[in-house]
Amino acid sequence: MTRSIAIAGKGGSGKTTTCALIIRELIRQNITPILAVDADGNANLHESLGLSLRETIGSVVDKFNDDKIDLPQGMNKGAYLNLRLNEAIVESSGVDLISMGHGAGSGCYCYPNSVLKDFIDTLKPNYKLMLMDNEAGMEHLSRGTTDGVDILLIASDYSVKGIRTAARILQIVHELKLDVKRSAFILTQVPDVLDERVTEELGRLGISPLALIPHCDEVRRFDLEQQSLLDLSGASPAVIAVAAVVKKIL
Repeated sequence: MTRSIAIAGKGGSGKTTTCALIIRELIRQNITPILAVDADGNANLHESLGLSLRETIGSVVDKFNDDKIDLPQGMNKGAYLNLRLNEAIVESSGVDLISMGHGAGSGCYCYPNSVLKDFIDTLKPNYKLMLMDNEAGMEHLSRGTTDGVDILLIASDYSVKGIRTAARILQIVHELKLDVKRSAFILTQVPDVLDERVTEELGRLGISPLALIPHCDEVRRFDLEQQSLLDLSGASPAVIAVAAVVKKIL
């Protein structure tokens, strides 16, 4: 059975970086194939993985809804949509990627999100593990994006606001009665010594982080140089910390 992990958090919480580093560790341990899902309309997980994104679920749906769609002879719309969705998969060694993205128009993400969820359900049996990087904030929770996952990692950057947002995300998960088997907090971009105000906020909210992911200059340099985080050295403090996270959740 395919195990599923989702990562949520506010913007700048380190979700995408953490997701890429988890994938790096899974590949290192040969826990493959992996289905990586970028469920953010502002797709950028592919950049952290060093992959080129041709199309997204949003762009496929946008073209599919065009009144002038030209169906291949003998193919109905459902079969054609499935064909186009499969063409949007970015394949690579150990990990395949699908991205939500967005179409050319404005409006609700509800339909593309529904298409993404159904498509994931058809793909998951082909993979050992599915890892989903959710969009920033909490709106996606109401659309059920993280429903039915084995592990929900809630990321917070090193800030009181981030910690409070992480706590609210977990609260909404409970209020919506989402099917999440296990949840855990991770704190990212952490300095060598925790500020007492951060420690106090964690205590006040009853949060015991699964892991503290340290600030890492190498990660920052790779990001600036647009290098794949899969190529980070094993000596990177962030890589070491995320490897410990993988050991705890698998």
